[in-house]
Amino acid sequence: MTGVCHSLRMLEITVQTENGERHVRVSVGELAALVHGLGGPGNRFLVLQRIPDVPDVFAQVWHETGGDYALEHRDGAPHWHFETTADRPEVVIATLTGWARGETGWNRGLPWSPLTLAPAAEVPPLDLAEDERANLEGHVRAVLAGGYASRSELAEVAEEYLVTADRRPVSREQARALVDRLWQERVAEQASWQGETDPERLTRAFIALEEAEIAARENFTCCRTCGNAEIGDEAWPGARGFVYFHAQCTEAAAAGHGLTLLYGGFDGSEETTAAIGAEVVAALTAVGLPVRWDGDPSRAIAVTPLDWRRRLVG
Repeated sequence: MTGVCHSLRMLEITVQTENGERHVRVSVGELAALVHGLGGPGNRFLVLQRIPDVPDVFAQVWHETGGDYALEHRDGAPHWHFETTADRPEVVIATLTGWARGETGWNRGLPWSPLTLAPAAEVPPLDLAEDERANLEGHVRAVLAGGYASRSELAEVAEEYLVTADRRPVSREQARALVDRLWQERVAEQASWQGETDPERLTRAFIALEEAEIAARENFTCCRTCGNAEIGDEAWPGARGFVYFHAQCTEAAAAGHGLTLLYGGFDGSEETTAAIGAEVVAALTAVGLPVRWDGDPSRAIAVTPLDWRRRLVG
């Protein structure tokens, strides 16, 4: 579950590791632990991106045990890509922390040099009929509005959406270019949003439910069948029940139809399911979300009306 943290101790970044782990809004201590852990096979680099992610803006570090730390950062255009080295993890941690916080002069302590890269190949325009182009952009915008997909996941969606048995009209590079354009439009749009949004209130409620021993999962699996089949794997010793919504629920919420929540007790009884439902409703109400539920454990909980404006992460 992706949390929303307003603590000043958290860095507004994501950190991707070589082994595929993704850490969202880490503390300085957590970033330091990730840097100190670098060096072994499968754990030699970290890639840091801001929240929300902006195309071609990142910092990264590479380290193998016994060697120096290789640092890079890029601020958009290829001519704003720089590299340097550091011999101690403490220097790396201080540098990456300063970058993450956007501190003035964060990069002054190391001798940075421009990194010369081969020019990127020009991406050819999409060769699509107008209705296909509109259909593709509409689908990508719908997934984007859901707010859970990363840029790379959206690019995969765009690349595969129009594929047929004998035709692949959108290349990987074209998909990335399309997604980057639509992503930046959404980032600009959300810059005008003020205060806490309904999806952030929802996340607060889910965090409270987790603390009450209820497994709460956002955008969990593709559909209800898969969600019900897999939610048991999310239980831990002491967990009493669950609540989740799947990707189709997210799509409906983003389209303005409210959000459907599925819930239950891990013991399978109606009594426990009803009790979990009541706790879910109480948690949602406590954060100011409107809820419709008649107490029947066989009926889903509806959060409606809902203004679905989920801020992008990346």
